Amino acid sequence: MDHHHIPPTVRRTYGTDDLSAAPSFAGGFINFGDWRGIDLTAPTQEDRVHSQEQLYRRTLRAFPEPREQLRLAEVGCGRGLGAALALREFRFASVTGIDIHPDQIERARAVNARALATYPDRLAYTLGSADELPFPDASLDGVYSVEAAQHFRELSGFAREAARVLRPGGRLVVTTFFAAAGPEVAERLKILLASFADGLDVPHSLDAFTADLAAAGFTAVDTTAIGSDVWPGFDRYLTDTVPTAHWSRNFLPAWRDGLLDYHLLTATRA
Repeated sequence: MDHHHIPPTVRRTYGTDDLSAAPSFAGGFINFGDWRGIDLTAPTQEDRVHSQEQLYRRTLRAFPEPREQLRLAEVGCGRGLGAALALREFRFASVTGIDIHPDQIERARAVNARALATYPDRLAYTLGSADELPFPDASLDGVYSVEAAQHFRELSGFAREAARVLRPGGRLVVTTFFAAAGPEVAERLKILLASFADGLDVPHSLDAFTADLAAAGFTAVDTTAIGSDVWPGFDRYLTDTVPTAHWSRNFLPAWRDGLLDYHLLTATRA
């Protein structure tokens, strides 16, 4: 995808609107969170940040040890807090955050200025798209993406590019939500959720993506449904954060009705 042809909804949401400033995404990690172990009686803003950090940790633990030699890229890094966490807590050899939105790269460099100064040769943020990654062939040990793939217009290009930049044996780890198969599901999601109606989120199916990965040269594709750790906690936090009738409250019933689910996916480059 040409960096100059960002879909208008994506450009607005992550540009002038700056989704990271929304109360529901306290802390700026911009994901729905992994709420395991968090008391949901009256979740605080600190709990919300913790849930988002936990989702990153869950993703990053999918990379094999020892991790100190692994060169990684995060696709759709947003404000870059997750990439900085990856380097700080997991001690990877290097982490490069990639985002299609220039405003997000600018924010990532500003927000993580101290980390960039501390690790000048190991942490970086650069412009790029999922289907045009700015890396040479077979130059990375790992590629990961946290709650960004639902914004990609199509996933086959992402699968091919991830395969291209990973060395043989390298690992891809993706966490995001996928839609159930069928055109009627896509229509119901558009009715329930404004992010699908305006094109910000795309109703990708998990089966189609795993087929894309196989076609691109990945093996050992493994998927785990983690919706029960995501949606109930996120919705409980929204109860005290957004108006009762806000469309984002419909993620939980959409999950309960089987229209979508959250997944952690791993695959190995053959």
